[in-house]
Amino acid sequence: MMELSTRLQAVADFVTAGYKLADIGTDHAYIPIALVEQNRIPGAIAMDINEGPLQRAGEHIAENKMEKKIEIRLSNGFSALKKGEAESAVIAGMGGGLMIRILTEGEQIAKSLKECILQPQSEIERVRRFLLEEGYDILDENMVKDDGKYYTILKVCPLKKTSDKEEESWEEMKSNSGKEEKLKSGKEIKSGKRTEMWSEPELKYGRFLLQNRNPVLREYLQREILIREQILAGLDGKENRRIEQRRTELKKELEEAQKGMDYYAV
Repeated sequence: MMELSTRLQAVADFVTAGYKLADIGTDHAYIPIALVEQNRIPGAIAMDINEGPLQRAGEHIAENKMEKKIEIRLSNGFSALKKGEAESAVIAGMGGGLMIRILTEGEQIAKSLKECILQPQSEIERVRRFLLEEGYDILDENMVKDDGKYYTILKVCPLKKTSDKEEESWEEMKSNSGKEEKLKSGKEIKSGKRTEMWSEPELKYGRFLLQNRNPVLREYLQREILIREQILAGLDGKENRRIEQRRTELKKELEEAQKGMDYYAV
């Protein structure tokens, strides 16, 4: 039985049962192997831009006798995936900037999927802003701690337009750089759901994590507050322009973390 790390298990848990999976940047193909083994998914396409990881993935797939259910492909992001070949995509374990590039360059394929499971290693707020501005609905979030590090996982889906007129309206909003607030407030979609205006703490730390009072996020916020309070205390009595600039940055970061903690006081 394939045992996943806490991080990878949290990613796998967000994949909808019964969906054919595309694992982008599969590395060892651990997630598709585990999900097929559990009969959670009917099959998968494991893709990576590098031949080395893809070879390792193929070896692990063969060791688990899953060659008929998991295919490997050399691929730069979504480039080797065709519409209709998968319903769910996992993009995990890479920087937020690279993740945004993959979603942007493979937009037509990404928007044809029913869901994407994302686990950015960095720039998580930037990823959230990108998703809201570029026509994705954030369905759920989770945060876990694995080997002393904190990881955020997002489950998203492309917004569905109800008409050609709405499509044109959406594209017009996207092209209007001064209408970011409209993008955050979202569009009416077929299911009646909306992407509403997210507050700054929700963009930074995650609306669902804060609303659900995720205990791992609470631990993370407490840690962030303590670290910044300690650094600020160490700067007491020290004065120069560089230190003052650093003190201002730390106070801003401390205020942001405290705003996040306010959700736990309700």
